[in-house]
Amino acid sequence: MYIYKIETTEFELNMSELSSQIYRIVVPKFIRKRILAKELRSSILNYYSTRPEAPDQELNTVLDYLKSNPIAVFPYDFQNQYDPEKIEVFEDRQKNLRYVMLDGKRLYFKKRWSRKRIRHSFNELTREQDLQSPHRYLNDQFKIEEGEVLVDIGVAEGNFALGAVEKASRLILFETDKEWIEALNATFEPWKEKVLIINKFVSDITNDKNTTLDDFLATDEKITFLKIDVDGAESRLLNGCKRILSEQTPLKLAICTYHKQDDEKDFNTLLIQNGFKTSHSDGFMLFYYDKKMKAPYLRRGLIRAIKS
Repeated sequence: MYIYKIETTEFELNMSELSSQIYRIVVPKFIRKRILAKELRSSILNYYSTRPEAPDQELNTVLDYLKSNPIAVFPYDFQNQYDPEKIEVFEDRQKNLRYVMLDGKRLYFKKRWSRKRIRHSFNELTREQDLQSPHRYLNDQFKIEEGEVLVDIGVAEGNFALGAVEKASRLILFETDKEWIEALNATFEPWKEKVLIINKFVSDITNDKNTTLDDFLATDEKITFLKIDVDGAESRLLNGCKRILSEQTPLKLAICTYHKQDDEKDFNTLLIQNGFKTSHSDGFMLFYYDKKMKAPYLRRGLIRAIKS
């Protein structure tokens, strides 16, 4: 039997590229996204239906959700309990900034953001930290204690740090988006004596715009809690804090693992090698914004690690 290898001609490649360009022009972006999301949902359900081993209860919960709902980052019913229209947005005319109330404290937002955008953003934040969310940083066994020295990297709105500000003795907040700095300064103004806000990337190099955590923190400066959520740059950050991971004791660390396919496995191995006891958050996330997403599709939201 002969097997013929069909070569793709340059003409065919050009036609394929042309068809793709026409598709992008003719079909609106929001419809393209819906089509891709629907295709991904089908791929996930098909993948798990053809596996030889039966899904466990954790997987079944996600699969049951996908069978009757569109794809979602948090594929669970809890997310449907949140309604952004119920969120009240206030105006601080003195600061010319808008804010919402979080546990009795003001959480400020970017100056240019509308009330609608703030409602939707805060709705996402509260849903993300729901007791059932796979993205929840803390639980009853892993929490902020009195006197913690907290380093929050990728602080954004500052909701996590604001929740810890009264217990922590010192907070170091890293945020790269300059538009957030004004809002963060307003949010943490009542505690400015113990809050340091740094507008730099935390990475594996140190220069004008970047710093490693090892370089930023003096060898005699003790931190006790490290929270990391840097949109996929977590591995570079970890490469720049080898001294801290190996030497700081005690230390608790919460790090997001859903941005890339192998982050959970790689980070877990690294942390165990440095003497941490690790656990992952409950449930799974479907981070379909990752264009490199592939089977098995479902990812743990974060690792919680403790070294005593």
